[in-house]
Amino acid sequence: METSPDTTPLEILAGTSLPWLTTSLPGIAGICKSCAEDFRVEEIPAYPAEERGDFLFLWVEKRELSSEQLVSHLAKCLKIAHQDVGLAGMKDRMAVTRQWVSVPVTSRALVETFSHPQIQILETHQHPHKLRTGHLKGNRFSLLIRSPDPEALPRAQAILEAIQQTGVPNFFGDQRFGRDSETLKLGLDLLCGAKTPGSIPRARRKFLLRLALSSVQSALFNKALTERIADGLVHRVLEGDVMQVVASGGPFVVTDVAREQARFDTREIVISGPIFGPKMKAPAGDVAFRESRLLQSCGMTPDAFEKFANLTPGTRRPYLIWPEDLRLSAEPEGLRLEFTLSAGSYATIVLREFQKMPNA
Repeated sequence: METSPDTTPLEILAGTSLPWLTTSLPGIAGICKSCAEDFRVEEIPAYPAEERGDFLFLWVEKRELSSEQLVSHLAKCLKIAHQDVGLAGMKDRMAVTRQWVSVPVTSRALVETFSHPQIQILETHQHPHKLRTGHLKGNRFSLLIRSPDPEALPRAQAILEAIQQTGVPNFFGDQRFGRDSETLKLGLDLLCGAKTPGSIPRARRKFLLRLALSSVQSALFNKALTERIADGLVHRVLEGDVMQVVASGGPFVVTDVAREQARFDTREIVISGPIFGPKMKAPAGDVAFRESRLLQSCGMTPDAFEKFANLTPGTRRPYLIWPEDLRLSAEPEGLRLEFTLSAGSYATIVLREFQKMPNA
């Protein structure tokens, strides 16, 4: 997309309009998240607790709380530092979510007497290690879309069948960027030196610093994926692409297009996009040019993230995802959509393919 020389990186990235892959199919519209119970999430753990060690794994249900608020409430009630609370993944605020949280085993007595109107501790187990970001297999979602189009069920069924073939763009959801893109703006300001970590209030510094920087990486990925879709290349393997093996996540650069296209078509491997950083596996050829051009359009260079290398090491992310166990059912209040996504993918991105509402 052509941009004016006066267009700022924030305008370029925050102004990216995310496309649908099922554009030819009419959406079902409707409303989701009119109440927290309409959006239910259950975390799928990467491994079971070992019932020994220095940490407690808590199976927690929260209602209408952000992940940051969850950590803050637990830290306060259990009389521990914020950094002593471990989460495997961020969860939506306007939702009922169940997830694992780790705290030091020394908190056991306070855990047993813990009480909060929006947080329930359902199970307690012991484990040798703290829970860290990414220590989850995925999430199971159950979403209720209220007041959809009268033809919602056949329309949704057609979209479901299409998605099973095409997949869904693995965009980062708007919640990644903050209200009015304030988190994205902070990240850009940190990278260009307009702000420093010291500009962030101490109580929120560790959380917001990581989130703001990753929001820039996420916005760049969304932009790269949007361009790939616009060019009709999201299902086409290019020489120089960085592919990921689905079973292991291992990345490699394409040299034999025909061979890797066949593997992509059987979903053995996926095309990946950039999460820029010093340790990101670089593509080659025209793909490298595309990614370099994207950075340049935002006034950045490949070493832009080295300033915060420990927080922005870089990686690759699949351009497409295929939701598992995708199911539809009609209910008196509307249409229920259930599916499982791997860690890091957004239910709202799947939902928007069905609703076809840009601001849903």
